[in-house]
Amino acid sequence: MSSRVGAVGGCGTVTIPEPAGHPSADPEPVRDPVRDPGPAAASPSDSPLVRAARRREVPYTPVWFMRQAGRSLPEYRKLREGVGMLEACRRPDLVTEITLQPVRRHGVDAAIFFSDIVVPLAAVGVDLDIVQGVGPVVAEPFRTRADLDRLPELTPDLVPDIAESVRLLVAELGGTPLIGFAGAPFTLASYLVEGGPSRNHEHTKALMHGDPRLWDDLCTRLAQISGAFLRVQAESGASVVQLFDSWAGVLSRRDYSHLVQRHSAAALAAVADLDVPRIHFGVGTGELLALMGEAGADVVGVDYRVSLSDALERLGGRYAVQGNLDPALLFAPWEAVERRVREIVDEGRAAPGHVFNLGHGVLPATDPDKLTRVVELVHEVSAR
Repeated sequence: MSSRVGAVGGCGTVTIPEPAGHPSADPEPVRDPVRDPGPAAASPSDSPLVRAARRREVPYTPVWFMRQAGRSLPEYRKLREGVGMLEACRRPDLVTEITLQPVRRHGVDAAIFFSDIVVPLAAVGVDLDIVQGVGPVVAEPFRTRADLDRLPELTPDLVPDIAESVRLLVAELGGTPLIGFAGAPFTLASYLVEGGPSRNHEHTKALMHGDPRLWDDLCTRLAQISGAFLRVQAESGASVVQLFDSWAGVLSRRDYSHLVQRHSAAALAAVADLDVPRIHFGVGTGELLALMGEAGADVVGVDYRVSLSDALERLGGRYAVQGNLDPALLFAPWEAVERRVREIVDEGRAAPGHVFNLGHGVLPATDPDKLTRVVELVHEVSAR
């Protein structure tokens, strides 16, 4: 088995094995975008994904998979053995290898930067951890004005490893674009105020309405952190950025419009002067799609609860769209998956630009071979 030497980061140099195949099969992709970007992707700026995000003509519908598609890969799990999530996200050697794994395996049209939405919070000194099976857990929840003192600005010198990871990836990826991302202010605020994941977000909503000035000040600081994190990635070479609002779907249109939208807009505005399309995605946000677009998106992500056709009607044809195969459907027989993929591609033809994706993240138990087949099918049925 061949190997490559990992980049020198804060944790030193490691030798990382080349990814092994799936235990039951070792599929050979039709094209390896890392080594053979193909004529349509001679440079990231002219790749199908960037062209679709900019509502330009594409040779086929581009595909990537939300969150860390590598979570379903055995080579990813092997590499992460004994390494915590936050540590993995801050080691350029691991970030580079993990980010490349799904690109090599599936032949997707973009790489999603391996990170977590709470990484910039940890970088500014927030005491938190990502607990296996739970998610981000904050040691001391933010509930008072005094807590703002624990949330300084994010500056590039706090995340030099992030910039290094992006540069390493851009060098490896060639014509395949890298997508940088950050968590949206509302979702970050929810984790800080609740102290971790929440079903009802009662402390968050109580603060929003009970002390709107404190809420506004908290989200203003978080918008700076999110925006700065996006900017570090874009300035280091990411071709696209995505603002990920995991929990915005718990809000009414009125609350989103009055108490949240301007902060997401501020985060997205942090890269407005750079030549990078901006994707804005939320979970359960069918009623908020137009407002999320107006916050400064070039592409509006659509989760699986809303059809692309309905989303296009709500968006008025003003934005490219991303989505939206239900990740749970990947556990169905291939015939059912194929049928739904074809339907989504057909719905996407009416959009000014369409990036095929899941309607949320890849589930860890997903068969990797099925993801590869989805990519191949989308490319085949959408080819111009």
